[in-house]
Amino acid sequence: MKSLFFTVVVIFLMTHFSEHSRAETKIEGFTTDLISHDSPRSPFYNPSETKYQRLQKAFHRSILRGNRFSAMRVTPNDIQSDVIPGSGGYFMNISLGTPPVPMLAIADTGSDLIWRQCRPCDNCYEQDEPLFDPEASETYKTLACDNEFCRDLEQKGSCGNDNTCNYNYAYGTGETFTMGYLSSDTLTIGSDRGEPVSFPGIAFGCAHRTGGKFGEKHVGLIGLGGGPLSLVKQLDSQVGGQFSYCLVPLSTTDSTESSKINFGRNGVVSGSGTVSTPLVKGRPDTLYYLKLEGMSVGSTRVEFRGVSAGEEGNIVIDSGTTLTYLPPDFYSQVESALATAINGQTTSDPTRTFSLCYSSGSNLQIPTITVHFTGADVQLPKLNTFIQAEEDLFCFTMVPTSELFIFGNLAQMNFMVGYDLNNNKVSFKPTDCTKHQFN
Repeated sequence: MKSLFFTVVVIFLMTHFSEHSRAETKIEGFTTDLISHDSPRSPFYNPSETKYQRLQKAFHRSILRGNRFSAMRVTPNDIQSDVIPGSGGYFMNISLGTPPVPMLAIADTGSDLIWRQCRPCDNCYEQDEPLFDPEASETYKTLACDNEFCRDLEQKGSCGNDNTCNYNYAYGTGETFTMGYLSSDTLTIGSDRGEPVSFPGIAFGCAHRTGGKFGEKHVGLIGLGGGPLSLVKQLDSQVGGQFSYCLVPLSTTDSTESSKINFGRNGVVSGSGTVSTPLVKGRPDTLYYLKLEGMSVGSTRVEFRGVSAGEEGNIVIDSGTTLTYLPPDFYSQVESALATAINGQTTSDPTRTFSLCYSSGSNLQIPTITVHFTGADVQLPKLNTFIQAEEDLFCFTMVPTSELFIFGNLAQMNFMVGYDLNNNKVSFKPTDCTKHQFN
């Protein structure tokens, strides 16, 4: 009898340890590449396009992404309210399963769910890479309806007849969608130094039906947003809720220089020049909200008054949106102060993307723009505020909108931008991202 009892206890402890080992494993830190949508390493790179054509497409994606974010905010519980995959700006190389199957996935701070197409996939869009085969992975599992991750799906989840958890994500108007089983498997991320880092039991959507605005180069998505199903949230116990990225300037996207994303200890942003602002909860919890108090053009400060009483977060920080979007009245004051300071001959943008442009950039005296977040003054040089959109067209990269306000990635380039989800703060540190590395 004692022998039987001892055996039961051992089995229980082994099972308990196996189920909870992922939560108890602490990873000190690791860094991997963030591949720009327009980098030669990206599957979307077209060498026949000029850099200006690629920029125009990036601006167009930025506008579409901003519109989708606005829909998310208006109807945060609607299953047809997420950002269309592919509208983001960066990719990560990861692997899924045992043995690991590589995939180049969209890395998206505006999404939560991790997903990829799986076999069988009879009603799916065609992709260049082979479909993921769950039966070929030794560590693959479908999740049951009472699983915590299944409950996190809320309206986007349902229970099948065999007690399997089904997910259904629709994007935009609903014509673009992904559906399948919520599953778990080992996810492996390549590291700049040392061996790849593996995480067992990561929840993801194993898609068996997809459609809409996906292309053959879309393989899947890595959600880096603030919701419970995102990669960052799932790795909370291992990386301490810490991640950061360092985005190289657009002028280097045609080279081998790569942006970086850091997790755990590597994701901590500190030291001389670092400023931090509170991360504010907003609707939906996928997005990262900050409080913008104003902007200064040189020494001329413009106060932000576009937030209603009782509302704290008034602007979303996003790595996948190219431009920065501001409320029309506030933008108008900033543009006026900037035009006065530059005192140059303006010209119109033929694409009507930008409101303030000049025909010559070399002789422009562009002042520093300081973005005043709560507790953090982020100083933006010319690199972050103006772009050469055409051969003789230099434009201000902030634009007016009546929709959701967004602090985009052009304004974040050559900054180490750190997210501390456990302490609810975002930090900025001026950094030459082309030289960023960890020893």
